[in-house]
Amino acid sequence: MAPEANGKNRSTSVDIPEQAVKNLTVEEMYDKEKYDLSTMKEGDVFKMLDTTRDGLKDDQINERLEKFGHNRLDQKTQSPIIQFLLFMWNPLSWVMEAAAIVAIAVSNGGGKEPDWEDFVGIILLLLVNSIIGFIEQRNAGNAVKELMKSLAPEAKVKRNGQWKTIDASELVPGDIIGVKLGDIVPADGRLIVAQGEVSMDQAALTGESLPTTKSVGDEIFSGSTCKQGEAEAV
Repeated sequence: MAPEANGKNRSTSVDIPEQAVKNLTVEEMYDKEKYDLSTMKEGDVFKMLDTTRDGLKDDQINERLEKFGHNRLDQKTQSPIIQFLLFMWNPLSWVMEAAAIVAIAVSNGGGKEPDWEDFVGIILLLLVNSIIGFIEQRNAGNAVKELMKSLAPEAKVKRNGQWKTIDASELVPGDIIGVKLGDIVPADGRLIVAQGEVSMDQAALTGESLPTTKSVGDEIFSGSTCKQGEAEAV
């Protein structure tokens, strides 16, 4: 595949130190105020990631796996009971629990009956607040699980000048990936080669109902699906 020229003519030059990737954190790489891959000149992108169109070499791959970790979403599992109890152990809950105790203590003076109505009302409010928070957290966790299911299990990558298929979790910054019709994009990247009209279905990420056309220089995002064309990205 031969690279197409990016007709948008929007590239900007950025002062990139040599082998910047060795000194960058993941957060810095995603900081668009510093390094916006969609507007940087292609040469600056390759310079920042210390890579070439032939891909990374073995020693670079091992270094980056150690520095950046694997390309996957790590999700900690926690008991639902513990999750629920944690919603009853926070500053707001402490205030409500203290108010319930005070309602009993104050009303019980002088031989009076405890004010059970206030006590029960506060406890019920605390439980309702905890249940709502627990449900919202569980729903968010389920959304993350669905997103993880949509991620590509394997990736086509060029390393040492050769194309190969690897586990998508082994991708590192600077890898050259290839996608074609029907492929799920295994990692965020910037298009460096496009054959034909390339379009991506990003509905799962952005809610857009129609595929988005991509040109050389555009960003593609992990979890989107290639609906047309064939491309390479870094």
